[in-house]
Amino acid sequence: MPKVALYNVSGSQVGEVELADSVFGIQPNTHVLHSAVLLQQAAERRGTHKTKGRSEVRGGGRKPWKQKGTGRARQGSIRAPQWVGGGTVFGPTPRSYAFKLPRKVRRLAIKSALSTKVIGNEIVVLDQLTMAAPKTKEFAAILNNLKVARKALVVTANYEDNVALSARNIPGVKFVAADGINVLDVLQHDKLIITKEAVEKVQEVLA
Repeated sequence: MPKVALYNVSGSQVGEVELADSVFGIQPNTHVLHSAVLLQQAAERRGTHKTKGRSEVRGGGRKPWKQKGTGRARQGSIRAPQWVGGGTVFGPTPRSYAFKLPRKVRRLAIKSALSTKVIGNEIVVLDQLTMAAPKTKEFAAILNNLKVARKALVVTANYEDNVALSARNIPGVKFVAADGINVLDVLQHDKLIITKEAVEKVQEVLA
């Protein structure tokens, strides 16, 4: 089992934590990680693009000129695709880009993402993280104590209102509860700051 240091909010090491091999100690599967990232990014696409086909463009109800005898090419409507202002052929229409992955693949993806953080020494485990009131300055001090100066994902076992309000004004910092942890957030942030209780909750679900 991989072991990582356990810190308090003052930045002092207060022990060690053993992480489950089945969740934090697997060989990351890059193909599954890529698929999971595509899944999340595709689901976030709005898909509201729209062009008008020839049946939707205004005008063009009358034949421009008679079929024969003019010397010009035959035309049926001034709103055919080859005309300026005509309809678009096979243009984009509103659609959903979302797709699904099997449950086992999704679980393997989050395990791979978490294991990547352990391999890269980019995980910080806290004994606890609570705040009496929302104070951005105090939260920034905690990050400074932990020597975290880059993008960080903060995870607690349950949703903490004061922690969320304190973290949201700090650029590059995102807060989620353990049940909201996902592959894209883990990979997009340089550091994963997670409480010991959240580690146990994640392992309970994924192990």
